[in-house]
Amino acid sequence: MGSLGAMPVSEVQRVPVAGTQEEEAVGGEVAAVLDFDMLCATVALQTQGMSVGKSRRKEAVAEEGDEDDEMEFGGVQRMWEGDVTDCFDDRRIAIQAACCPCYRFGMNMRRANLGSCFLQATAHSIFIVAALFSFIAFVITNRYCFLYMAIASTFSSGLYLGHFRTRLKKQFNIRGSHSLLDCINHLICPCCTLCQESRTLEMNNVQNGIWQSG
Repeated sequence: MGSLGAMPVSEVQRVPVAGTQEEEAVGGEVAAVLDFDMLCATVALQTQGMSVGKSRRKEAVAEEGDEDDEMEFGGVQRMWEGDVTDCFDDRRIAIQAACCPCYRFGMNMRRANLGSCFLQATAHSIFIVAALFSFIAFVITNRYCFLYMAIASTFSSGLYLGHFRTRLKKQFNIRGSHSLLDCINHLICPCCTLCQESRTLEMNNVQNGIWQSG
């Protein structure tokens, strides 16, 4: 009590003033922290909104692209008639594809309006004859150049027929695998692949490149 009584009045007044200044400083720091947190939250919300907007725009562009594809193909996703291995579903087509694949291929191309029957059948027969005679020449002469010619002719035939199979899929919007697999199908089992194409074109009454069924 004696010490307080001896303290000057000015020093007594400084004590609450200093406490008030400290409280104001702490309050200012808290306010600054809150303002910084609000700023970070605002920036995060804006960034999230921009990302959502971009994703929505991308989805809209993708949907427009799908609509354009549907308009290009008439909005119809078609299928092959049976699998490649279902060659005996139509025995007439199977016999034609096995005995005279050149004629069967030419008929398919005429129906799809991808060339005349005679020209396409001739092109196909050139590959077959070249491969056959090259292999026979290799067996007789045992020269590997003829073997290479036979292999090249066989691969050329598969690429040629696979190319037009891919064109069939694009023209009529037929669901299928990659164009490379089209060539592989014609290399491994050309007759069965021709049967599948012929069944699809005949069962859907394709004439002059026009899909008249469905």
